[in-house]
Amino acid sequence: MARDTMDEDDRELVAALLVGGMQPVARYELDVPSGKWWWSDELFEMHGFSPGEVVPTTQLMLAHKHPDDVTRVAGVLADAMRTGAPFACTHRIIDAAGRTRLLGIVGQGDVDTVTGRVVRVTGYFMDLTDAQEAFAQERATQAVSASAARRATIEQAKGALMVVYGLDDDEAFEVLRHHSSITNEPVRDLAARLLTSLAGGPGGVSLTHDDLDHFFETPRPPRGVPRAG
Repeated sequence: MARDTMDEDDRELVAALLVGGMQPVARYELDVPSGKWWWSDELFEMHGFSPGEVVPTTQLMLAHKHPDDVTRVAGVLADAMRTGAPFACTHRIIDAAGRTRLLGIVGQGDVDTVTGRVVRVTGYFMDLTDAQEAFAQERATQAVSASAARRATIEQAKGALMVVYGLDDDEAFEVLRHHSSITNEPVRDLAARLLTSLAGGPGGVSLTHDDLDHFFETPRPPRGVPRAG
């Protein structure tokens, strides 16, 4: 069975990369009995070396792994050399220039049919560093946009309370916070329900004292159950 040591964020990242197909890819081959590695030119470059500048060894590879990832990667490699089962993982390295890179690796072993031992491990490395940074930036931008939208919803609901109830900013927020604790829902969800309720009034907007009183006296409907009316 394939060993998969990728967490949920890694799977999202790899899925995005597979669509884009722009990440640098390198090949490798490990002769298990001798311990000798073969690297493609791209793999030397991923580690910060010119092609052929160093002799690739298991010790060299593990020396460049991030301290927090080296034990896990060593375990993946040991399993591959022992069982030959396909594997995939992501991990960080520190290249020859001191830069931290995120690499993905996939591979599998070739088993000798006579001895039953793994004689070779082959596969690919992918440099996910730049893609991860772009991916993280996109997710951060989305988070900021979502946060801004939530704040806007709360601000609009506060504005309705300030106008109708004659409250100041802090008092209006305290009303929302108080009722959100009663209905056991986040303030932003309560604010969104309030705005939806106001938009459903006569003329498209309802901003009367009675409307707000009725809203806050009505319990929150159960999730998945539409409110009557």
